[in-house]
Amino acid sequence: MSEAANSVQFVTIDANHEGQRVDNFLITFLKGVPKSLVYRIIRKGEVRVNKKRVKAVYRLKSGDQVRVPPVRVAEKTEDIPVSDGLKQVLESSILRETDDWLVLNKPHGLSVHAGSGIKQGLIEALRQIRPDDRFLELVHRLDKETSGCILIAKNRISLNFLQEQLKQKQFSKKYHALAVGRWSEKTVQVNKPLLKQAIGDRERVVKINEQEGKASLTRFKILRRFKGCTLVEAEPVTGRTHQIRVHSQFAGHPLVGDVKYGDERVNESFKAQGFRRMFLHAASLEFPDPATEQRVKVLAPYEDSMDKMIKQLRQGGKR
Repeated sequence: MSEAANSVQFVTIDANHEGQRVDNFLITFLKGVPKSLVYRIIRKGEVRVNKKRVKAVYRLKSGDQVRVPPVRVAEKTEDIPVSDGLKQVLESSILRETDDWLVLNKPHGLSVHAGSGIKQGLIEALRQIRPDDRFLELVHRLDKETSGCILIAKNRISLNFLQEQLKQKQFSKKYHALAVGRWSEKTVQVNKPLLKQAIGDRERVVKINEQEGKASLTRFKILRRFKGCTLVEAEPVTGRTHQIRVHSQFAGHPLVGDVKYGDERVNESFKAQGFRRMFLHAASLEFPDPATEQRVKVLAPYEDSMDKMIKQLRQGGKR
């Protein structure tokens, strides 16, 4: 272990941190310090803002002076270098960008952030390859195996605005999913509460639970039927973990390639044709622009493997 600082530090808050909770600011500032210690020093009054005690939920203002006591942190580890291949993929995946945000077509198989045994995610890699961008933060998330539109804020003001708009349901997210079987015209929506459960230390699973689950609604629209499967558009009105995947499974049509909630036999048959991922893609994202408040719509093209599979299905290829 090593000292983060051998004396008290005073940090003046700039516009990039305005609106951020003091606990979240300290967790980032004191990288390597356990969260329990961060909350302890706040609770004991060792952290002061403008010479006053604050609670963990206090939101910082530009010009605030934060007193940070000396704490012990783990030795700093070097960031894992971004491979040339990933750098090229990410640089070519930016769909639209302004001074306030960017939308990227996330490749499948890449976690959006590090954690739970994952040492490097999308946001960490992006910060490395774009060092001139002092602020890059995820506005929302996508599952590791889901590809498509993901929105990243380039300053704190935009992040706060966009996350508030997301909370107020001013975002429109539409996904394309390849579901097993012939999707019924009658199944236009699934309204079933979802409960997230832990299995072991890192594994999690989501199940429908009428008593304890959180209200969850997904709207579905049939885009095209193929032999043995259906391409659907899914619009999650709520934003629960694994929502589209679990609601599709409930409807009797698990997603192709979904290892956790899918049909193993069907997945193996698609693998035999060379399709080795889950067919779930964030095809479009619509949201208010922080600068103008005008609505922006961004479309994300399919990955090559998805295009190839759709072409095979159109030609009547067997599963």
